[in-house]
Amino acid sequence: MKKIAVILLLVIACSGRNAYADNYTGSTPASTEVRTFLGIPLKDSIDFIRWYISISESHFELKCNYGIGKPNTNGFINNGNTLSLEGVATIQDHFYILKNKGRVLNIAIINNNLLHLLDTKKHLLIGNGGWSYTLNNNTPLLSNDLKFYSTSSVIKDSLVLVGRTPCAVPGVLPEGKLCYKLKWKVILYASAKDTPGTCRVYGTPYRKEGSRKGYWHTRSAKNGRISYEIADDTGKPYLYLLPLDEQVFIFTDANGNLLTGNEDFSYTLNKAL
Repeated sequence: MKKIAVILLLVIACSGRNAYADNYTGSTPASTEVRTFLGIPLKDSIDFIRWYISISESHFELKCNYGIGKPNTNGFINNGNTLSLEGVATIQDHFYILKNKGRVLNIAIINNNLLHLLDTKKHLLIGNGGWSYTLNNNTPLLSNDLKFYSTSSVIKDSLVLVGRTPCAVPGVLPEGKLCYKLKWKVILYASAKDTPGTCRVYGTPYRKEGSRKGYWHTRSAKNGRISYEIADDTGKPYLYLLPLDEQVFIFTDANGNLLTGNEDFSYTLNKAL
């Protein structure tokens, strides 16, 4: 009986280890920091990595699929490669620190819906026109909470943001229109102090017209943070971007709620480098 009791306690402990874990998914580029943590050789050719990660205050488990993207699909050529890892997770301030076999990966907690992978100096990793480094909660709750953010930077000449997102950016597509992803290129031009700047928005929703001209300005948001409001040429606002730092921006709705993506794309735009 004593042995049975011990076994039952072990089973309960193991099954409950991630009982309060959150589950995230997303597709990211394959930076040196990410490859090193996952044990993927730097010489391997990779377009992107798809993540499935369960993470709590003490433990994480993850599975990744990676390789060369198969054209016109959301998958990989020859189904790509897979790997699994688990290890210790700790929380410090608004960061997760994951450890596995002496390797460390830092992740910023943007809020309960969104995580963002970091470099070794705890700077946000910058994505590209295809994918960002944001991971998305599988069961998000609408929230304008923000644990990681910075104030806006001064645009000296212009700021070019690129990326691909899911289709549910509010007010962009007609309700019911079929869509897999939206491609974006947003150019914000410098403005005089306290005056709206001009902008041009390229992308999937504006192919017929080539682009959409308009105006942008900053506005104060929750907890003193700054967001960017983009309006059309009549002055009607239709896009809202929240800077996480000077090079990574997240789409929000008009009320400042951060948008949560899926396993293929996040609602993140990256500064074109």
